[in-house]
Amino acid sequence: MAFPEHAKVVIIGLGGIVGASVAHHLIARGWDDIVGIDKSGIPTDIGSTAHASDFCFTTSHDFLSTWTTLYSVDFFDKMGHYARVGGIEVARKGDNARMNELKRKVASGKAFGTRARMISPAEVKERFPLIEEDVIQGAMWDPDAGLVIPRSQTVAGKLVDEGVASGKLRAYANTPATALVIEGGRIRGVVTPRGTIRADLVIVCAGLWGRLIAEMAGEDLPVFPVDHPLTFFGPFTEFEGTGKDIGYPLLRDQGNSAYMRDTGDPTTAEGGQIEWGYYYDSVPRLCHPRDILEKEFTRLSPSQRDLDIEDLMEPLERAIELTPILGELGYNEGHSFNGLLQSTTDGLPSVGESRKVRGLWYSVAVWVKDAPAIGKLLADWITDGRTHIDHASIDYARFNPHQLEADYIAARCTQTAAAIYTPPVHPREPFEGGRDIRRSPFYQREVELDGHFMELGGWERAHGYAANEHLLEKHGDRVPLREHEWDNRHFWRVSNAEHLEMSESCGIINLSHFHITDISGPDHLALLEWLCAARIGGDANVGKGIYTHFLDDQGNVRADLTILRFADRCLLVNGADAGPRDLTYMRRVAQDRGLDVTLIDASEDRITIGFWGPEARARLQKVVEDPVALEPDAFPFAAIRLIRIAGREVTAFRISYVGEQGWELHMAYEDGLAVWDVLRSTGAIAVGIETYANSRRMEKSLRLQNADLRTEYNLFEAGLARPKVKEADFRGKAKHLEYAAREHQPAMLCTLVMTDNIDSNGIARYPVGILPVLDPESGETLVDELGRRSWTSSIAYGPTVGRNIALAYLPRSHAREGRRLAVDYMGETFPFEVAAVGYKALYDPENEKPRS
Repeated sequence: MAFPEHAKVVIIGLGGIVGASVAHHLIARGWDDIVGIDKSGIPTDIGSTAHASDFCFTTSHDFLSTWTTLYSVDFFDKMGHYARVGGIEVARKGDNARMNELKRKVASGKAFGTRARMISPAEVKERFPLIEEDVIQGAMWDPDAGLVIPRSQTVAGKLVDEGVASGKLRAYANTPATALVIEGGRIRGVVTPRGTIRADLVIVCAGLWGRLIAEMAGEDLPVFPVDHPLTFFGPFTEFEGTGKDIGYPLLRDQGNSAYMRDTGDPTTAEGGQIEWGYYYDSVPRLCHPRDILEKEFTRLSPSQRDLDIEDLMEPLERAIELTPILGELGYNEGHSFNGLLQSTTDGLPSVGESRKVRGLWYSVAVWVKDAPAIGKLLADWITDGRTHIDHASIDYARFNPHQLEADYIAARCTQTAAAIYTPPVHPREPFEGGRDIRRSPFYQREVELDGHFMELGGWERAHGYAANEHLLEKHGDRVPLREHEWDNRHFWRVSNAEHLEMSESCGIINLSHFHITDISGPDHLALLEWLCAARIGGDANVGKGIYTHFLDDQGNVRADLTILRFADRCLLVNGADAGPRDLTYMRRVAQDRGLDVTLIDASEDRITIGFWGPEARARLQKVVEDPVALEPDAFPFAAIRLIRIAGREVTAFRISYVGEQGWELHMAYEDGLAVWDVLRSTGAIAVGIETYANSRRMEKSLRLQNADLRTEYNLFEAGLARPKVKEADFRGKAKHLEYAAREHQPAMLCTLVMTDNIDSNGIARYPVGILPVLDPESGETLVDELGRRSWTSSIAYGPTVGRNIALAYLPRSHAREGRRLAVDYMGETFPFEVAAVGYKALYDPENEKPRS
């Protein structure tokens, strides 16, 4: 058969479970004329699929990751290639941090729809007789965990064979991609040793070698292959004659960064052994794909080399304490080796269209347990332009440019590789590598104030200032001590004192993390009118800031942002995490619609300062050239005015994300320090980002993109729909109107307050992370009529109201003020109450007193 010269789609890396799953789901969506190539055999004999452990645990603290695993487990099961033997994760005696982590996983499972639960040491012994029961204090049982059998390689091969048999897929093994054909910024084909295939859609599923394919397009992927020792002990004949690929449940000993499983009947492919796998948790060994040798030199490669068991003796000895059989069986040196898997800069895959080349798509750093689901999401995304599950967290467009530089990738992947199993990762856990990349012009001033720095989008931001600890003498009775270490980790008590002081006087907040896009050109208003649910055009909007949203074609919330409208251009003000993705999206939409628009990332050219509090106007009037211009009649809410501070031109926008009166002040980066110093000279205190991003936002019931606002929900459910739909057409308008016509919404985003935060040990708790919202009578997680589950999308303590506050989507049946609910936090149930349905502040200093 002649090598094809044309195809609709080319998949690079067809032989792995990801490439095979993408092909399968594209065919299911009606695609044909697909060509798949692989540098190895099909199924692969060298990629990570070839030596994956093929575990599937359904536990995660991330909704998307849990959904992808649940979908994939069901997919493997329906194919007849899944052994649902269950999985056990243990906590050893003395390791209370791991025990709490298991309880958190069970709570996350309740939120996202798994059946995980805690079990006793005796129950562990009953299910897994090889364990020393006295070594552990408890465990988590995941009844749906299991193993892809006989291997994910087999599944990949079967999916490819089915695709080829359908006539819609052609597969070519031992055919590497040597170059990409790119013309006019679009993919046009793939060059191979067999010839060039012309195509308008190319999907990179090359796994370990994905970065090398991306280099052909002039970009990089934020992933890094990492060593993963796989060791085998035997013979183990417990399941001889059963025909099983695995007999006992999977066992995770994550406190030792290890796992263990049997390989079933000795007559099966890899049977008659115990597999013990380990993840390096102190000095992970990363291996750039360019250093991986070809398969005939595997044992000489910098990775996949012969495994020296002496490197693993310390964790292996700990493993023998838990499961002595490892010390009793012989070590199979010839079968043991260093496998490879991929670590990523944020622990999540990179999926989506190239940032530089239209029609070139990536799907990399996807584990076996997620591969079929990612294949479905990608096929839906390519076909429909969206997915029914919000995919922002895995979208390749989410990265800032600096996050795709080699040094940053290596630093971040080193930390995520070390945390694959240990230690438990806190929801607020900061990265240590890839820091100190972006500094505000007044960074040194924050250092002098002993700022407690965290990072977002590369920007170093103080969450509070040690120099303000004297405020605890004034406000300490309203700022509780957090006795539980987990609740207090990466939190600084002074932040809540700053919060209270700002509400009495005036505070200055570093908003350098804002992502700013400068939008101009003849069609810039046409682009924004199409994308935004709010009206942007019209002379009446010049000189205003417009809070608005991008919707997708289903009328659900894709983005949450503010447009500063000037006569000849607009500035789009966005969050650091959402900004890069939204900028890439705008560029693609402008290109697809043939609009003449100039979009410039101005995030490092312009800087923003928040100036808020009851005294903000009076203090700002002391330092501006025209104090009268700040009077309420001259400067109404949402207005934009050019003012001068310290001889510098500043764009003042009267808006507040903290509930207090005041302004966002936008200026050129080089003017930021002078403006900061003059504002500080008024006596305004420096207030950390904790007040802005968490505590005051929550008291004001304000929503956060990618947390409270997601593409599973519409603007009406989020409580943010405008009373009147604009006349101009915009993306998602038809569905938006359909939602507006409903008698009721299936769910509403509500504000909840914790009515009792004392745990069973008498300790006051201050929850962090995502918690399932439960019916207090049944103990079951709330689920709306569309099958969407309820969990806390945001949570923080509000010192003004003196309560823990949460936001959560609740089914219509439960979205009523005063309705009593509950949450699961670390295995304990705490009472909550609905304080507001839709957008309604618990504390708004301009309109009302605090609501308890």
